[in-house]
Formats: sequence, structure tokens, C-alpha cells
Amino acid sequence: MGGHPIFFLHGGPGSHSRAAHRRYFDPDFFDIVQFDQRGCGKSVPAGETQQNDTWALVEDINSIRDALGISQKVSLLGGSWGSTLALAYTLRHPQQVRELILRGVFLGSDAELDWFTRDLARFAPEAWAQFSDGMGENLLESYYQAVHSTDQHRASVAARRWAEYEMQLMRISSESQEQSPLAAAGPAEATPTLRTPELTAPGLINSARVQLHFLKHQCFLADSPLLDAAQNIHVPVTIVQGRLDLVCPPITAYQLSERLPHAKLRMVSNAGHSALSGSLALALREEVDGLRDRLLRSQTGGPR
Repeated sequence: MGGHPIFFLHGGPGSHSRAAHRRYFDPDFFDIVQFDQRGCGKSVPAGETQQNDTWALVEDINSIRDALGISQKVSLLGGSWGSTLALAYTLRHPQQVRELILRGVFLGSDAELDWFTRDLARFAPEAWAQFSDGMGENLLESYYQAVHSTDQHRASVAARRWAEYEMQLMRISSESQEQSPLAAAGPAEATPTLRTPELTAPGLINSARVQLHFLKHQCFLADSPLLDAAQNIHVPVTIVQGRLDLVCPPITAYQLSERLPHAKLRMVSNAGHSALSGSLALALREEVDGLRDRLLRSQTGGPR
């Protein structure tokens, strides 16, 4: 360690960190910290939901800081659910944070969950029809019960349908098939498919269990809504938002930028939700390079 520490917070909840995510960062300047959150990726036990909530993950970040001997302020880059976690960490530990870069903002509100499970039927009727077929009125509860079923076939089918719904929404945007120069590992890095190894039946079930655990419990933020608390975040925050993002629509990013005291909102006009595709990936890289340049100027005493 010796560079500026920056934590990459993956999305989901229930997803995992990827090697391609390091491509946002200049390795000669940043010490890049990636980790799979509880129950996710290589963390064990896989799919675990006991003692797994937003505030436990916040404290995990501090545990990792301590394990790595990081005493200075850190920056955070979080996308989708990662943006939620970055904001929650900053609210709980403001003295530990230098800057935030957020992408595809998600705040865990009821309005956002209603959008994803109900209102999107207006924009993606075919995808929503497949998603909702036979699942009853309360889709969130129905999928939660299904993926936690002791019937592995039922759990697998539900987890696969849940994942496919989000992937269809990501493919709707105009850039869905456009690969970013940052995603050189292949198209699966930009837009995952159900054929990738981590999305085999056990991986899908574990991922869906974690995600639905958080969503069912309003991301454990019902008593402390992030939008209401945003005015208390006084570090610089850069928001990079795809204007065509159906998963995390732009209104949330806009509302957050209006509440934050020190916010920059960058709308990427032809981008959707995927962080590794096209102009959204390039915009993120530009903003991370901008953070690097600001930190370099502050170290040398130049204008910020």
C-alpha cells in the first residue's frame, strides 16, 4: 500500500466484484480495494443472509481498512447497490471519506422497488409479463419465498427468472450490445448472460437470496432514508448516470444531486445501466481520472 486507497463497492445486492472493475483506476496512483460482500462471490458462506444487512457491510469496510492498515481517508466508487452502500458508509463514518463517485444511483426506497417490480411494465411489457407470470400480486414476497424454498428446482427457476428480468432491462438500452474498450475480457463482462459460470443454478440462487433478503427489508434503511439524510454528506460526490437506465432511473440520481451540498451530476445521454458498456464506462474512467488529478494537485499544493 502506498497510493490513495479507493474502495470499489459492487452492485446487487448479491453480485460480486470482477477483475474488469479495476480498469476504472490508474494503478500507479490508486490502491484499489475490491471485496465480495457478505454472502457474495467468494465470500463464505455463499448466499448467507443471517447477520447480513447494510450496516454490517458498512462496518465490514472499516474491518478491511484495519486489516490493510489504512489510516488515511479513502474514496469510494459504488454503482447501483454499491452507491447505496457508499452513501451509507459516508453517513456513518464521514471522517473517513475523501470523495465519492456513484453510478446508477439506488437508494433502496419503496418508490424504486415499486418501479422495478411493477411500474416497469409500462416500458418493458414483454419482460415484465414473463417476470410476473404466475407469481401473484406481491412479486417481491413471491420471489423471496420461491428462492428460499427447500425445493431446489423451484428455487432455481425463480432465481433464473429474477436474473433474466434484470438482464432484459439492461439490454433494452441503446448501448446494450456496445462493448466498452474497458471491458476487454469479453462481452460477458459488459452484459452478463445466464451462461457465465457464476450464474449457474447454485450461483443464481445464492445471488437472488441475498438480493431479495435486502429488498424485502427495504435495504435496512426504512428508519434512515438516504435521500433525507443526503444533506448531511459534505464530501464531494460525483454522480455518473445513464439517461436510459431502466433499472435505476435518472430521477433518483437527480433528486440525490439536489440534496447533496457538494454534488456534480453527469448524465450520459445514450447509456443505460451497465457500468462496463460504452460511454458510461468511459465517463466513469474520466471521473476517476479527475479524482486522481484533484488529489495530485492537493498533494503538490496546486489549485484544486
